[in-house]
Amino acid sequence: MKKFGKGISVALVAVMALGLMSCGALAANLKGTVATDGSTSMESVIGALGEAFMEAEPDVTFTYNPTGSGSGIQAVSEGRCDIGLSSRALKDEEIESGLVETTLALDGIAIIVHPDNPVTDLDVETIAKIYTGEITDWADVGGEAGEIVLIGREAGSGTRDGFESITGTEDACKYRQELTSTGDVITTVSQNPNAIGYASLAAVGDTVKALAVDGVEPTEETVMDGSYVVQRPFVLVTREDEELSDVAQAFFDFALSEDSAEIITLAGAVPVNVPADEEAAE
Repeated sequence: MKKFGKGISVALVAVMALGLMSCGALAANLKGTVATDGSTSMESVIGALGEAFMEAEPDVTFTYNPTGSGSGIQAVSEGRCDIGLSSRALKDEEIESGLVETTLALDGIAIIVHPDNPVTDLDVETIAKIYTGEITDWADVGGEAGEIVLIGREAGSGTRDGFESITGTEDACKYRQELTSTGDVITTVSQNPNAIGYASLAAVGDTVKALAVDGVEPTEETVMDGSYVVQRPFVLVTREDEELSDVAQAFFDFALSEDSAEIITLAGAVPVNVPADEEAAE
């Protein structure tokens, strides 16, 4: 389980703290622990929010257990954490069991390849054919000859659920490797010129190349306006029948406040609660 305190840059924490100073969601002199569990794709966002919260409330400890969306949903359902983290919407049966989803942000699912791969754009239909094994060579999609190596996430991953739902490939993907974290997918693709994978846009750096999909680059703007179609929500999961502790509720309210929009943006996702002046500017 990760306790955030040193992992975020000083400059980023300074920006976060400035936003928190005006945040009415925070109470004075909070003490205790906020425990979160779930999506590895949400690490950058939830880490930045947790860091900022502890900057403002030094007597609070914020923890994040990166177990994957399915495990996080189960953890909050069983009362093993305060807030579950899911990079997919809750299923009907999960809602019927008494869980509540609150969308924190939107995130693009980037289709990633090695930086040396000459392919720059694929449509959703072609991506589906690649992952189901109908297309197996890069030469068939404008690349150099070579077997396409399919990298994906493990069953229960919110990223996998989102990718397969959007591409219509549920239970049909011919994965070479099924990895247990966003970071592992990015690392694996970065080391194999013939690999293709999918990962949270918020986590993608310059070690891999994110492809355009249907001619649309994955950016904050295209995720927000819906033109980049491979996207999903970042969700906070709570229990309907149990109130959060005061400190957990304060974090929950802060994370969803307009003051957190800049923090979420800096962490690479698209906040759903955009300040009114930014909406007007758009």
